[in-house]
Amino acid sequence: MKILMLGGTGAMGSHLVNLLEDTDNEVIITSRAIRKSSQNVSYLHGNAKNDTFLNRILQESWDVIIDFMVYSTTDFNNRVYSLLGSTSQYLFLSSARVYADSKEPIRETSSRLLDVSKDGEFLSTDEYSLAKARQENILRNSEKNNWTIIRPYITYSNQRLQLGILEKEDWLYRALNGRTIVFSEDINSRLTTMTYGLDVAKGIISLLGKPKALGETFHITSQPSYHWNEILEIYLDVLEKHLGYIPKVMLDSMDNFHSYHPATYQIKYDRLFNRKFDNSKISEYVDTHDFISTREGLKKCLEEFLKHPSFKHINWRAEALKDRRTNEFTELSEIRGAKQKLKYLLYRLFIKK
Repeated sequence: MKILMLGGTGAMGSHLVNLLEDTDNEVIITSRAIRKSSQNVSYLHGNAKNDTFLNRILQESWDVIIDFMVYSTTDFNNRVYSLLGSTSQYLFLSSARVYADSKEPIRETSSRLLDVSKDGEFLSTDEYSLAKARQENILRNSEKNNWTIIRPYITYSNQRLQLGILEKEDWLYRALNGRTIVFSEDINSRLTTMTYGLDVAKGIISLLGKPKALGETFHITSQPSYHWNEILEIYLDVLEKHLGYIPKVMLDSMDNFHSYHPATYQIKYDRLFNRKFDNSKISEYVDTHDFISTREGLKKCLEEFLKHPSFKHINWRAEALKDRRTNEFTELSEIRGAKQKLKYLLYRLFIKK
């Protein structure tokens, strides 16, 4: 097959590329960074959100398009027919965050926030979970049926290790530098589902070129689910072996936690929900029993990361506020740039929120 991937260099996409390298498919991947092509995988340097760049690519005919891009609803509506008209199968990466709260294991037919929420202020936004649901609707309301919707949930790898809404830069960086991990007491007690990026990639591969998957929606998740306090314990066990001691943890109130990380709707309409999934639908295409256990997968990925730790941007405003809360102080030599040093000092010493 001739496969086009729009983006896809993260926790799922990188594994998907590795799997596709071992197939006879011709794979073209768009990337804003210059990357080296290999075997049957070639990279096109450019921004897939740029209409001129994308339209030039869509002049060709593709067997499969896998779309990892994050769009506003307006932007997606403007390009959806070009995408659907250029391929036999369009795989749209949505999100399991579209689901409303559920007491039962979530199925693909479970209620979505967009359809049941009574929060007018929330519904007036194009927040991620709502944008993805609206874009799903655009696909369903199109004249085409050559799409497949994928709803991954929290996906991890050796470069992405989440704790609630926190990326590794927000919690692991603190632990490795001898400071207290600050987490939410409320989120800590909630149930979550985390899936290894390689296993999500296997699920995606299993749907490629399958006529029965057209016009269908799948979430690709592991089982069982864990409480966030159990996820934290997995991390701490690995860190204890690496550091020689257990990092300190502070479970803070939601008001305080929100001041450090003001992701209002992601917290309220996802991380404060108990998230457990019924993955029987995708199990018709891939053996989910072969998915790595969350405990083993997180342990493996954190151990791999610790061999060559590398962090992206650190939010020094949030770090300063957390240091104030824990009565700790970051050495200024650790902070790059005069502006970031000043920001840290202002929030650590003077500005409360």
